[in-house]
Amino acid sequence: MTADRARVDAGEGDRSPVPPERVRLPGGRRAGVHLPMGMGLVRVAERANQIGASALQIFSDNPTAWKRRAEVPPEAEDFRRRLIELDIGPVAIHAPYLVNLAGPMDELFAKSVELMRHEIEHASDFGAAFVNVHTGSHRGSGVDTGIKRLVDGLVQAIDGSAEASPTVQVILENSSGGGFAVGSRIEELALILERAEGRGLDGRLGFCLDSAHLWGAGYDVSSPAGVDDVLASFDRLVGLERLAMVHLNDSVSAMGSRHDRHAHLGDGQIGRAGLAHLLCHRRLDHVAFYLETPGMEDGWDAVNVARMGDMAAGRPLTPGLATEPAPIFAARTAPEAAAAAEPQLAALPVENPA
Repeated sequence: MTADRARVDAGEGDRSPVPPERVRLPGGRRAGVHLPMGMGLVRVAERANQIGASALQIFSDNPTAWKRRAEVPPEAEDFRRRLIELDIGPVAIHAPYLVNLAGPMDELFAKSVELMRHEIEHASDFGAAFVNVHTGSHRGSGVDTGIKRLVDGLVQAIDGSAEASPTVQVILENSSGGGFAVGSRIEELALILERAEGRGLDGRLGFCLDSAHLWGAGYDVSSPAGVDDVLASFDRLVGLERLAMVHLNDSVSAMGSRHDRHAHLGDGQIGRAGLAHLLCHRRLDHVAFYLETPGMEDGWDAVNVARMGDMAAGRPLTPGLATEPAPIFAARTAPEAAAAAEPQLAALPVENPA
């Protein structure tokens, strides 16, 4: 895809329809993208198709607010129909940034459980198979205590929504390690799984590895050898069969910095070699790959989806646009979201989601 084509897809210049060219990845694996709800649900599905994506991640509501809308959006049925017509899936709901199931504050924990329960219960309204959530922050109580708290929260959220959504899978995402994060090390993800299985959650949980988070946590995924080492460790300790999603993001941050600042594919510190190897790894045909890269509203969605295809095909990367957006998906890491949530609790009652 050329830069001119990307600008047309982004809404600049000619608005005539452009036949979609679906990105092809090895083994039929899905190329997904996180798109903003502001354009409308049906338009989100059509935009994903237009830029060549075959999977989709969205927020179901405001990601920085506790309160959920009382009713499912009226266009949800049309959205589900378009997903089927366009063969877009799996759809993942990204849980709100405020959710912290690993923290010690009882009020924040209770609100996080309620919010997660709401997301799980309503995932099927959006045609979603996954609800993706960060593993959270123990806020100083200790990793072991945070993991126990996280598993308690998952049990309450999943048990409370089991009848409404028995097939929706909760996907736990690794952390970059900032603050008092839980789940930045693969060993911690394995311990979470062990504790969760002991509470009867086996089969309802999967995992997501975010490449930028791995990098921030000190895992060198900039080379094929480094990616192989990470996946071998994950397979040994957790099991690659439990890996459902990969967030394919480059990073502005230094390796081991514990920072989470996403960059366009091939433009960051991780670079093309490692990301392409992860995207095309021979043991990940069952995994859906989702972009969380900057400037999705400004046409960069088309550029980065095209770059997924470029990496898979061994082509030069699609050129970027003239305007460089600020990094996103960085201001609300789990510890920062937890810290931001705490002052709100006195003023906000616990919601009872519809």
